[in-house]
Amino acid sequence: MSHARAVPALARVSSRKRTRVTFATKRFRSSGASTRAKEKNEVPAVDPACTLVERRCEVDLISTGSSRAADGAKKVCVDFDNTREAYKSKTTLELLRSLLVFKLCTFDFVVDKNKELMDLSKRLFGQRVFEKLMKMTFYGQFVAGGDQDSIKPLIEKNQAFGVGSVLDYSVEEDLTQEEAEKKEMDSLTVRRVIGCRTGVDHREKKYKAHRQFGDRRGGVISARTYFYADEAKCDQHMETFVKCIKASAGSSVDGFSAIKMTALGRPQFLLQFSEVLVKWRHFFSLLAAQQGKDGMAVLDQKLELEQLQENLASLGVGAKQDIENWFTGEKLGSSGTIDLLDWNSLINDRTRISHLLVVPNVEVNKYQYSTHTHTHTHTHTRTKPVQYPHTHSKHAVESGVRLMVDAEQTYFQPAISRLTLEMQRIFNTHKPIIFNTYQCYLKEAYDNVMVDMELSQREGWYFGAKLVRGAYMHQERQRAAEIGYDDPINPDYEATNRMYHRCLEYVLEEIDRNRKANVMVASHNENTVTFTLQKMNEIRLSPRENKVYFGQLLGMCDQISFPLGQAGFPVYKYVPYGPVNEVIPYLSRRAQENRGFMKGSQRERSLLWKELKRRLFSGQLLYKPIY
Repeated sequence: MSHARAVPALARVSSRKRTRVTFATKRFRSSGASTRAKEKNEVPAVDPACTLVERRCEVDLISTGSSRAADGAKKVCVDFDNTREAYKSKTTLELLRSLLVFKLCTFDFVVDKNKELMDLSKRLFGQRVFEKLMKMTFYGQFVAGGDQDSIKPLIEKNQAFGVGSVLDYSVEEDLTQEEAEKKEMDSLTVRRVIGCRTGVDHREKKYKAHRQFGDRRGGVISARTYFYADEAKCDQHMETFVKCIKASAGSSVDGFSAIKMTALGRPQFLLQFSEVLVKWRHFFSLLAAQQGKDGMAVLDQKLELEQLQENLASLGVGAKQDIENWFTGEKLGSSGTIDLLDWNSLINDRTRISHLLVVPNVEVNKYQYSTHTHTHTHTHTRTKPVQYPHTHSKHAVESGVRLMVDAEQTYFQPAISRLTLEMQRIFNTHKPIIFNTYQCYLKEAYDNVMVDMELSQREGWYFGAKLVRGAYMHQERQRAAEIGYDDPINPDYEATNRMYHRCLEYVLEEIDRNRKANVMVASHNENTVTFTLQKMNEIRLSPRENKVYFGQLLGMCDQISFPLGQAGFPVYKYVPYGPVNEVIPYLSRRAQENRGFMKGSQRERSLLWKELKRRLFSGQLLYKPIY
């Protein structure tokens, strides 16, 4: 089976200043790309002044559709060192602002005390001058504007230079740690189930609320955090996401928008549903081990139906005859076996939410409530995280916008991924509308991609994925160590790189086979972008097919985004917007993120200096973009 094919671990891609994308005269399967010798065709010399060079090529490029007809028959060169092209959308003042901001981000005192410094500036200079200073520095670098109208000039300019937009209303609550912890614990407050006699909490430690980790912002600098206040606030978040979807439709062709599940309801439901899904999967693994099938690839584990029914009957699920009817009603087990995808489908949109709170406990050989916290009065708050994403998906379809669901902490993520999958089944029947996010710093990332991809193949819908390295590493590691469960994170950065490339290559294989998958490569890592371009070359995938997208944050890595866009690759900037005072938490996180980024690499600053010198010596200091 395709999902069980062994994929070799990928060696770290060496850094290259120039990436040449030349369409080879032979087609290769990418499944062996990591061990296959490369083509040794010579590439013609490239004019260093051009980021995009087009010449006639000996072979036809791939076009949309199974015929794989010609698509211009050209070879493309993307030069990430060509500063004239990378920064042609920027004025000299904008280049100077970037240098200033990035330099400030290297000073620990400025970053560590950024909020205090901003508060002091506001008191010293007043609100009006403070806002002007912010727009000249951090706000102007990382935020597009205050509202949907004020951001239009920047969006139009980026679009003129080949870069689309993913709009993100970045207003965040500026809470103290104590306030955040109180909100989190209140939102996870438990109540006794009506009729529950024992009051015993059977939840695993990972899926319980812990006050020392109540502030989910701790150690997180590249992701926004929502805290539950009340249902009215969730309704407000829902409307904000709808406005972003509609604004995205008007800002660019084939735009994207993003939503975050923890903004849409009480996180207690996501926590409990995640535990149910994880225990359900672990239960399958236990049953597979009992049938002597442990150690096999996850989708090669097939349970013998007759023995499975006996095991379920012994757990008190019901009489054996009833269980046989259960599988028959779901049209499962016709081959005499049940695999993980069949097993997972037993929890579907027809399953009552109250039933999802019951999980198997093999130790006592019966089913139990995962927690004693559920009451009838909270049923409506648990359904909102299910209903609201569906509403957003309908708006996305109507607006012609694709919707990305952000990944979150591992104790929420199983529920988030399952709800996203249900939306994909409904809305991805004709093209990829809904994209799930896979965090490749997780040990299980490849298995998650593989299982979801296989499900899309079986059911015939389009697979959409956004690949990220992940935003919660330090918090996840610390939580696992202190609470006492297995660390879900890969051991080091190189292992995460290998996982990212492995997942990416797997998705590209599916694109090569049947063109029913899309992927967003959301990365600031130039080596990863280079790797992606090389793999696209090997499978002869034209950028014009719009199967592979690239994404970076506004104000970061323009030397990657704009050369890609001008070379015809679909590339998008995450475009935050919101009033100055209300995006200060977002700006604080950008400062912290860029501290590590800038200390680890001088590349972006050196390219900015290179372009300033070029303009100085060529008499172009007053350069203004023309579009």
